[in-house]
Amino acid sequence: MKKLLLVATSIFALSGIVQADIHAPPGSQYTSSRKLGRAISNILYGFVEIPEQIVRKTDGYGRKGGSTWGAVEGTNKAFKRLGYGFYELFTFTCPTYRGTFKPPYEKCGQDNRIDMNVHDGLSEFPPELGFETYYGHSRSQTY
Repeated sequence: MKKLLLVATSIFALSGIVQADIHAPPGSQYTSSRKLGRAISNILYGFVEIPEQIVRKTDGYGRKGGSTWGAVEGTNKAFKRLGYGFYELFTFTCPTYRGTFKPPYEKCGQDNRIDMNVHDGLSEFPPELGFETYYGHSRSQTY
């Protein structure tokens, strides 16, 4: 009886070890709570696209281009963020994009910055005003 109990215990112990998987599936970081956070941030902070696009267009095309085309482009992107935000707010419990909770815009990365959807230029979360950290290095000196 003791041998049978020992064999059964060792089988259960080994089966638990054998079934363990240390790798997370590809979409495991995208959850319904992240989708809800993305929706709320797009609704609350999507208007930040307006000054962001004004600055980007000013850098690339001058002050007149920034104040006109940048303002129009920023307003367009702000409304798109608002639309995506409400869409994701109402569907945050459902995996709507290809059966996952990923954002509904495609990745198109250049350098270390993640830009989504080539035509819209939307990233997953709204842009930050001021100092933006897109790179993993700093100007600190190492010895």
